[in-house]
Amino acid sequence: MRATERLCEEGGQMTVELCIVFPVVIIVAVIAVNALLFFADCAQLDRAARNAVTVLASSPPLDEDPAALATKVEELVKKEANAQDITCQYEEASGIGRFRVTVSFEPTLFGHGLRSGIFGISLPKLQHSTTLAVDIYSPRKRIAGGG
Repeated sequence: MRATERLCEEGGQMTVELCIVFPVVIIVAVIAVNALLFFADCAQLDRAARNAVTVLASSPPLDEDPAALATKVEELVKKEANAQDITCQYEEASGIGRFRVTVSFEPTLFGHGLRSGIFGISLPKLQHSTTLAVDIYSPRKRIAGGG
C-alpha cells in the first residue's frame, strides 16, 4: 500500500518539469541556430569579399575609376554570398585602396522573421565587416610616373 500512495503523490511531476524546461530548450535552440547562421554568413562574406576584391580591384581596366569598383565588388559579393544586406565602401590612402564590405544579419525564428523590438526595446541587427587593402595597379600611374 505504501508504494501505491507514493506513486499517487508523484503523479504529474514529469509533466510539470517538461512544462518548465521545454520553453528554455526552445529559446536555447533558437539562439544556437541564429548564432550558427550568423557565423556562416560571416565566413561566407569573408571568402566572397576576398575573391571579389582580388578579381576586380587588383588590376582594373585603364579607364575604370577605382571608386566605381566598389559597386561591382558589392554586386559580385551579393551574387556569390546569396545575401541582400551587403554594402561596399571604397577609400584610398597613400595609393592603397581599401574596400570595406559589410553584411547585416537579422535573427530569425527558424526561418520566420522576428519582431524588431521586445517590450519597447528595439533589437539591433548584427553586423560583420571585413576590410581588404589592395595596391591597385594602374597602367596610367606607371606611364605618368615614368616607372
